[in-house]
Amino acid sequence: MTGSIITEILLPLALAFIMFGMGLSLTRFDFLRLWQTPAPIVTGFFGQIIALPLLAFVICLAMDLPTPMAVGLMILAACPGGTTSNVVSHLAKANLALSVSLTAISSIVCVFSAPFVIQFAIGYFANEALIEVSLSSISLGLLVITLLPIVLGMLVRSYYRAWAIKVEVYFRRFAFVFLLLMIAGVVIQEHTIIVEAFNEVFLACILLNFGAMMIGGLSAKGLSLADKDGLTLAIEIGLQNSTMAMLICISLLNMPSYAVVAGVYSLTMYAGAGLLIAYSRYRPFAKSAKSAL
Repeated sequence: MTGSIITEILLPLALAFIMFGMGLSLTRFDFLRLWQTPAPIVTGFFGQIIALPLLAFVICLAMDLPTPMAVGLMILAACPGGTTSNVVSHLAKANLALSVSLTAISSIVCVFSAPFVIQFAIGYFANEALIEVSLSSISLGLLVITLLPIVLGMLVRSYYRAWAIKVEVYFRRFAFVFLLLMIAGVVIQEHTIIVEAFNEVFLACILLNFGAMMIGGLSAKGLSLADKDGLTLAIEIGLQNSTMAMLICISLLNMPSYAVVAGVYSLTMYAGAGLLIAYSRYRPFAKSAKSAL
């Protein structure tokens, strides 16, 4: 994880490869849904881009997290969405179209929003040893390794639809394997920090995961959205792109210690995801039993 070839070339290329795979699953109709069903899209977008970083900031202050943990949690909160949320939405029988649309739009917007959250976090929590971080360099890095590959993938999908549908599943598998390797690398390199602060990091990740899911679910209830849309918002806001967060920490900021939170979160987020999937499977039986009574 410390080699310059790995952190500066291989890791960014791997993330770009994953984003290209995401682009293969998208079409222009996914973005047309932004106009057809604006309420859940706007709600999810607000939750991912604004409410989530605010929740992370409150958790950092309430738990008085050490600097690497606090900055890492803020970076994680600045990286919404990801292909994992689409898979979970599919398993939970949620609104997959809404999930894909939110993933697409958040992945694009976070190229511009994440640098501001990152710079704020570093300036606020690491003010004694402020890292020279450039908004333009982070934005450019995210543009090259996320936005451009997504656009390229969509272009390939539009011209070679059958091929794109066939190979997209392999990109998902690569993303899963790559995430496991990233987690292993972070654990090996930063095992001392993980052992010393595991309780704090674990609790912070659980609070972020469950708190974000509650934001999605309660927002949907408040706006009287359909149950499927509420479940989708809970998944989309509750699951963060930990792969992107680790890449930012390791490759763009050269601070592997910040990636510890994203590494732990990559494991804990499946607790919340599992509960949502179980709830979605239990709900029809509960409704049937209630109607029978």
